[in-house]
Amino acid sequence: MNPLAQELNDLLAQHNPHVLEMLSDLGKNLFFPKGILTQSAEAKEKAHKYNATIGIATENGGPMFLSCIKDKLSAFDPKDIFPYAPPAGKPELRSLWREKQLRENPSLQGKHFSNPVVTNALTHGLSIVADLFIDKGDHLILPDMLWGNYNLTFGTCCGAIVKKHPTFTVAGGYDIDAFKAVLKDTAEEKGKAVVLLNFPNNPSGYTPTVAEGDALVAAIKEVAESGCNIVAVTDDAYFGLFYEDSLKESLFGKLANLHPRILAVKLDGATKEEFVWGFRTGFITFADGNEYENTPVMTALEKKTMGIIRARISNCPHPSQTFVIEALRSPQFLAQKEEKFQIMKGRALKTKQVLDSGKYDSAWTYYPFNSGYFMCLKLKQVDAEKLRLHLLDKYGVGAISTSKTDLRIAFSCIAEEHIQELFDIIYQGAQDLA
Repeated sequence: MNPLAQELNDLLAQHNPHVLEMLSDLGKNLFFPKGILTQSAEAKEKAHKYNATIGIATENGGPMFLSCIKDKLSAFDPKDIFPYAPPAGKPELRSLWREKQLRENPSLQGKHFSNPVVTNALTHGLSIVADLFIDKGDHLILPDMLWGNYNLTFGTCCGAIVKKHPTFTVAGGYDIDAFKAVLKDTAEEKGKAVVLLNFPNNPSGYTPTVAEGDALVAAIKEVAESGCNIVAVTDDAYFGLFYEDSLKESLFGKLANLHPRILAVKLDGATKEEFVWGFRTGFITFADGNEYENTPVMTALEKKTMGIIRARISNCPHPSQTFVIEALRSPQFLAQKEEKFQIMKGRALKTKQVLDSGKYDSAWTYYPFNSGYFMCLKLKQVDAEKLRLHLLDKYGVGAISTSKTDLRIAFSCIAEEHIQELFDIIYQGAQDLA
């Protein structure tokens, strides 16, 4: 093992040995190298005559660039666009995002948590979690209504065994008892669990109520108290898009500093929150399970995260980080976000109004939804994949089949005035096949 990795592991062993136990074999071996980047950072401070370290080309005291590119980005200083960004992300962006997390998550007030590290959006953050904490055969706990990419990132790439529980009870609430049962089984079998909490959920569009959120947190704490190490990951991709009675914050705040055997990990990003999907700018944030500020544990996890970023992609794109900084600083930012939120909320509520008309009751019921981009129909008579293909071929309408009975509809990309027609067409397609 590299001495730098051993040094980080020793920090964890001394300050929270449970976190060291949570790490995968790869996670234990990760470190941030004292190589070119460290030497370049030292040179940036002291090389006042010539700095011949970092691998970029310079000209006239700044980064070299092509005018045909620079002209399109004339509002930005070349130094904020063209050079490499720091391995953990631009310091200003990390600070601004931390302030945003505190502002939007009341449960985080007074809690101790790391500075967010910039990732290449949410999927990259999930991949980092998998690399750090998943060994082949480890259990990943998820609801049965899940984003399919989790299977690829955790299962195919890292060998995790995905343990699913029913998402909803018969009455229509989040199935806390089923979640707890799967978590307890994993605790008994493995002594370690990775729990993935994705709210607003993709594909169902559901966020738990405050009571359900508290019950999830209580279940995790109870199992941790029994001696199980738990990595509790909140995938907050659609954070902020809460339209009705639900939690209005991430469960990360309630999981942070909860128990020494619980490591809380928050994955979020500008990607969907600020409607900049192609920018690929996300964040990974850690919270230790102890009530006191455990800086050595945060330092070790940050360095290991920087190590895997360095190993896999070197660093994240610089221009998009600059663009997000500009947005977060803008006086119009909050007002413009609220305007878009109201459009999204209007689409969600219109979808519910149309579905509650009774017109389609012979063809489907629908799963609870109150947030995010999506909702799911539960078809009564026809196969979801057959209906999907029929809608495409005959009506030019696209939807996603997620199981034999479930059809996911993204109301996020349908204007409010077209929602009635959309469901009329889906109903007609179902009638054709029935």
